Amino acid sequence: MAPSPQCAALDAAMKKQGVTYAQVATKIGKSEQHVVDICTGAVTPTAAEFNALAAALDIKDPPPADRAHSTK
Repeated sequence: MAPSPQCAALDAAMKKQGVTYAQVATKIGKSEQHVVDICTGAVTPTAAEFNALAAALDIKDPPPADRAHSTK
């Protein structure tokens, strides 16, 4: 079983669209492991990666201003 994203919006968007980490990775041109690492908080995404994830998952709301949503 894949780990749940640390961000509730990512988790909800992935469930709503019925996509896997692998499918999101394909959409943004990154490896599945890198997407898992970003979503679970193991690595900090670049602003471009963060924006690509939001676009791929059709997330329109701005992220909260907290550590979990910071970028490099």
